[in-house]
Parts: sequence; structure tokens; C-alpha cells
Amino acid sequence: MIELRAGVLVQVTRKASPQFVRPILFRLIRVRTEWITYDGWAWLDGYQIDARGDAVARRSIYVQPGELLPPEPAPQATPTRRPVPASRAATSRRAPSTRPPRP
Repeated sequence: MIELRAGVLVQVTRKASPQFVRPILFRLIRVRTEWITYDGWAWLDGYQIDARGDAVARRSIYVQPGELLPPEPAPQATPTRRPVPASRAATSRRAPSTRPPRP
């Protein structure tokens, strides 16, 4: 089970609560302990997180904390760098200065 503390990022799936047909990422603000719930369920306050890692909505969700999952690792981005054409490679470097050196 994931330790529920402020700032933790979890994946909320249908297994944690029936309302989440599509899983969401959720950054926890706090667990609402003052609200009475069924055994094994809890109210959580936090932010829904999009694929870029930005908060898109503040939410209170009702879930089974034991069914929350750690977030899936983000796919590694591969740099897409275009090769420099041979004709430009030689001229892309800075030309030597024609100014006399400072005394």
C-alpha cells in the first residue's frame, strides 16, 4: 500500500473507485479524516495531473486507498536531432576574429 502523505503522486483506477473508468494521475494534498466513510474507503483532496505533469483540476475523490497504484513511469523521450548537412557543417563554426588582441 502507498503511504498517503501530501505531495505523493498516485494512479487512480477503476479498481480504487468505480467512477474512474479511465485512470487518472492524482497528486495528494490531504486525506479527509474528519469525514465518516465505510471501512477501507477514504476521501482524498488533491489535483488531477495531465500527461505533462501539470495540475488541471482540484478534486475530492472517494477511493479505496489500498487499491491506489504508483504512477506508471513516463516513456523516455528520444531526442530527435537532425544531422547537419556536410556543406553547412564546415561553415557553421564561428570565423576567427579579425580584431587585434587587447593589450
